[in-house]
Amino acid sequence: MATTIKTRRTLAKAGVITGLVIGGLFAGLPVLWLLSTSFKSNGEVFQNPPKLVTNSFSFDAYAEILGNGTQLRYFLNSYIVAFAVTILTLLVAVLAGFAFSRFTFPFQKSINAVIVGVQAVPPITLVIPYFGLVVGLGLYNTYPGLILTHMVFTLPYAIIMITAYLNTLPRELDESVKVDGGTSWTALWRILVPISVPGLIAVGVYTFMISWNEYLFALTLTRTDDMRTVPIGIQLLMGQHSYEWNQMMAMSILGSIPVLLLFLLFQRRFIGGLTAGAVKA
Repeated sequence: MATTIKTRRTLAKAGVITGLVIGGLFAGLPVLWLLSTSFKSNGEVFQNPPKLVTNSFSFDAYAEILGNGTQLRYFLNSYIVAFAVTILTLLVAVLAGFAFSRFTFPFQKSINAVIVGVQAVPPITLVIPYFGLVVGLGLYNTYPGLILTHMVFTLPYAIIMITAYLNTLPRELDESVKVDGGTSWTALWRILVPISVPGLIAVGVYTFMISWNEYLFALTLTRTDDMRTVPIGIQLLMGQHSYEWNQMMAMSILGSIPVLLLFLLFQRRFIGGLTAGAVKA
């Protein structure tokens, strides 16, 4: 009996490990192929049979990208838009989340339902309305036009997450501030926000990723190279008669580095007893 149970456990563990290996290969091989292609010449990309490890290892594709002022401008634009969207989204979401978590006001449930409902709307259905709105406001091909549009899609998630996070923090924290003569504003910025840093970082990284990788509205709402972002820059490497596959892969690798660095820097903030920490505070 004991041997049978041990055998079942061994088989179950082997099955789990096999599944994880298969899943890891399924997720990792495209990334490895992308990385490998970025070090090949454009002609070698179509070599038959294909090779994962190239014989003519070269940084030419990266040199082409980093030596091109227009391509660097795409990166600058992405940084400006993504950081602005992240900061503004966190600011608005903290205020909105605090209101939903700590106060009761008219139409609260209706507003909350609208916020949740926005998440279900396919972005492509809003392209034409937003194009007309942005053009009408004189924001076409500008940073504010892109930033405000991206915030429409990052704010609902941020508000939902921060509201849920603040709901886990005991109201005694707010009351202790009021006993000492403080206001709700004081409680928010001096007590709740510092305690909520791990949650804010998680929401901020997610927001940055959404804005950094956004393609549809960046394509629709920009016209000139001095306003286009990295995803559009990658798409523009697909010419009428040829595709610069190695440069596309190199630019994709360079474009993924900021998001990867953010995750590696702040991953420890995603883990821990957040509520327990709040109670101790």
